[in-house]
Amino acid sequence: MKKIIAFDFDGTLTKKDTFIEFIKFSKGSLRFYINAPFIGFVWYLSKLKIIKTHNAKAFVFSIFFKGESLIKFDKYCFDFINKIESNLRDDAKVVIEDHFLKGNEVIIVSASVENWIKPWAKANGINMVLATKIETNNQGKLTGKFATKNCIGDEKVKRFLGVFPNRELYHLTVYGDSKGDKNLMSIADKTFWKTLK
Repeated sequence: MKKIIAFDFDGTLTKKDTFIEFIKFSKGSLRFYINAPFIGFVWYLSKLKIIKTHNAKAFVFSIFFKGESLIKFDKYCFDFINKIESNLRDDAKVVIEDHFLKGNEVIIVSASVENWIKPWAKANGINMVLATKIETNNQGKLTGKFATKNCIGDEKVKRFLGVFPNRELYHLTVYGDSKGDKNLMSIADKTFWKTLK
């Protein structure tokens, strides 16, 4: 039976949230920390369920990237590979390589933006990333909005089954570390919670 291995990204393969790290990397820590109190307030409202997490995340994203050209944004994403490497969990690559050696199909299912995950994933032999997509306008600039729902919770299941239907025809292993991963874990044959081994 075919085996599919689905990794969450932030906090599972990495030690830190790449959303925050990417903002610091591309826009500078100073600009991030100047906006930090406001960002913290928005996230606090989302935790209180006053605003949806998706909207809070999109709002923060728009503060830093609305109007950015996609070409420039993707250049930041490619250059971000080394930063991801430095934030990986110690055994992340060993576990991924072990799955490749066993002939398993490895994918990433993440709430983070796919643009900065894909370059690292491709460099490490992972050809499929299911993640949050960004919206651009006709001029090739970022609108500051997301083109899809935040890839978390039920959305992870929807995106995954959209690519891999017929659940009974394959064995699924899911690695995760947060509440947003539990929905996908609920349909898995095997799970790893907050550990890679």
